[in-house]
This record gives sequence, structure tokens and C-alpha cells, in this order.
Amino acid sequence: MNRTPIAHIARLLPAALLLPLATACGGVAGADDSGTVTVTVGYQSKTINTVTAGTLLRSLGYFEQELQERGKKDGITYKVKWQDYATGAPITAQMTAGKIDIGSMGDFPLLINAARGKQLGQPTRLVAVTGYNLRGGLNTVVTAPGSPLKSLADLRGKKVSTSVGSAADGTLVRALQRAGIDPEQGIRKLNQQPSVGASALTAGSVDALSQFVAWPGQLAFEGKAEALYDGAELNVPTFHGVTVREEFAGERAGVLDDFLAAQKRATDHLRDEPVAAAEAVAKATGLPAEVVYLYNGAGGIATFDPRLRPELIAALKKDVPVLKAAKLVGEVDVDAFVDPAPLKRAVNSPDYPKATAAKPQLWLKGADSTRTFDSPKALLKAIDGADVRAAYVPDAVTGTPWFANRAIWVADGADLYAFVTPAGAKRYVAGHLGARTVSYADALELAS
Repeated sequence: MNRTPIAHIARLLPAALLLPLATACGGVAGADDSGTVTVTVGYQSKTINTVTAGTLLRSLGYFEQELQERGKKDGITYKVKWQDYATGAPITAQMTAGKIDIGSMGDFPLLINAARGKQLGQPTRLVAVTGYNLRGGLNTVVTAPGSPLKSLADLRGKKVSTSVGSAADGTLVRALQRAGIDPEQGIRKLNQQPSVGASALTAGSVDALSQFVAWPGQLAFEGKAEALYDGAELNVPTFHGVTVREEFAGERAGVLDDFLAAQKRATDHLRDEPVAAAEAVAKATGLPAEVVYLYNGAGGIATFDPRLRPELIAALKKDVPVLKAAKLVGEVDVDAFVDPAPLKRAVNSPDYPKATAAKPQLWLKGADSTRTFDSPKALLKAIDGADVRAAYVPDAVTGTPWFANRAIWVADGADLYAFVTPAGAKRYVAGHLGARTVSYADALELAS
């Protein structure tokens, strides 16, 4: 069993978080000798729930455009320096060292960002959201294909890879607790970067992987993993957001406004042109566009909206005790950390509708848009004989979209339902007389 004594917490934290205060330059982005102001943005290119403040925003060039207009007015040349990381931890380390001005990361890392910023004399503020899922569906626990593990309870005593302090780790901890398993002693937790964990799962050196968007979907799409636990079963909101150094925000408020205005433009583009946005992110990251669309597409797992919605802030407050129990943070004043003023000032309170229930979708090869269907059965019927690029179907209970050919299918009378996990399908069958699980091939045949 894996134990995590307080003395060993430092070993669990990503090394980048442990940079000494002496490394901090503590400066605000100022003009160099040539009169150029460089704004440094930290982002996670493959954490595609942050693309409106990272990958997509960068590819569209909106922030540079906004700064160019500002430069025409104030006679200053602005330059954007983009720094790409695998997780939020090194972004926080660089922000607290005064080397990154604006960053984006998940909800649990945001709290660590707040705590470390205050501790190291570089306070930060949460100023916007990128994408969210009100049920927690952005995080998933997966196993290798053909694994004998079929439910969360089967993880007892097993090796599970995750990134400690990440949103995916928070999902794992909460899910295990609900299953009656001690998240520290009941499993053998390995603290690994997402790519390392993915390789470990493929190599068979871990039994399961708990990770955030887009790792579970990518592994499932490639046939390298099967979903064991859908984070949406927690029914606890999860999101990613934009954080800024307080000093930078005070000194360069107009630049922050420009960033948020550019983020809003990127959000509009993603919502208006979801397939084109998915293709752009895929090109920039090397991720399959089909995986990007699973999360970021119309009715995808993530809903993009920069507003600091009350339900998301309430969820953030509920995350604090989880991180405190793991001794990753002390007290965090969430209300002091959250600052809605810059967004209101920059974009005049953008209004987006809340997420709606996902519907089955079909993406045909060569198409620049997807087709939507009223039922999983209708989707399956349309797949027959079609040149399919990807097909998406929502979980019958949690609503989490998943690849139709990777879902667990249940036949219930004349109806067909899809589930992300075997456990979800099993629960449904147990509660519906005559319902039975069927293969994807059988589901296609039944639909036709």
C-alpha cells in the first residue's frame, strides 16, 4: 500500500513548484532598450480545454492583433512570448518567479497557484474561465484494453498513475472516497506526467491512469485504453481558467484587457466554427482532430465561456479541502483570488448560454461540419455504409460524449443506449428488466 507521510510531500509535488524564492525576479513586464514590452504567456498546448487562452488563441493571432492596436496608440512595441508546458505546476513556478505574466490551468492547479503566489510574494488572480463541465466529465480514469478491472472498486491495491495536484488527481481522490477506498493507502499511486503515465499504461507497468483532457480520449481513440470511470459521475463542476500575476495586472491592466478581449474572440470562433477550430488545434498539437472535437466541439465534453460562473467558484471552494487533506495547500481565500473586474472591463460581460445536453453526432470524412441526431439508434443507422471520420454519442446517464465505437452499448427493447464505462452499463442493465449489453457491431446491426 502506498503511504504519503507529510515529510515526503515534497517528493510528490512537481519539482518546478519547489523553486526557491531567490529565483524570483519580481519584475513587471517593462520595455527593454529597444522600447519593446514582452508579455509572457504560459499555456498547455495539449490540455485542450485551455485552447481559447492558449493553443487556439496563439494560432489565431488575436492577442498579437490586440497588442498591435494598443501599440499604435501608446507608441510601444509589444511582443508575446508563448511558453508551452504539460501541466499547470511549472506555469505556477514560473509565475511565482515573475517570469510568466499570464497562465492557464485546471481548477486544482489554480488553487495551488493562488497558495504559492501568496506564499512567495507574487500573488495571482483568477480572471477568466476557458472551458468547463458542470458534472466533472473532463477527467477520466482509464485502463488498458481487455483489463480485468471493470469498476472503481477493482482499483483497490492496484497501481494508478496520475499527476498529483491536478484536476485528474482530485477526481481520483473524490471517486475513491465515494467507493470507500482510502485514496492514499487503498491504491498504489504514482505521481507522473500525463505522457509518462500514458506510456506506463501502454507498457503494463500501471493498472490504470487518471488524467485530464485530452489524454483519456486520445488513448481511447487510438485503441490504447478503455474508460473505467467517468468523472461526470461525481456531478461536481470542473473547469480550467486564466490566472495573472497581480503585479502585472496592476502595471499592465490594458495588456490584460487585450488578452481577455482576444480570448473572447477565440471563444466566439470556437463556438461558431467548432470543426475548423478542432482542425487548427490538431495541427498545432499533433492531436487527432477527432479527439479535439470530442472535448471542444459543438456539444462536446467542454463548454467554453470565459465568465466566472458562480457554480464554478462554488466548486473551487469545495476543492480546497481536498488539496488541504493531501497537504498540497493550506488555507486558500478563494474570494480574494477570484477577480471578475478585468473581464467585465475588457469585454463588457459576454453572454453565453449554459451547456445543453449533448446529442449524438456524426462527422463524415471530407465534411466541414457534423450531423446531429435525436437518438443513439438514429446515429447508428446513419453510420451504416457511411464514410465515417468519427461518431460521438452521449452517456445515457452522465451525458458525457464518447466515441460510439468505444462506448459500451445496451439494448433495451427497441432502444439502444451508450455508456462510457462498463460499470455504468452494468448499473443500467441491473435496473431495467430485459436490458442487455451488446457489442458495437451488434448495436449497428440492431439499429439497421
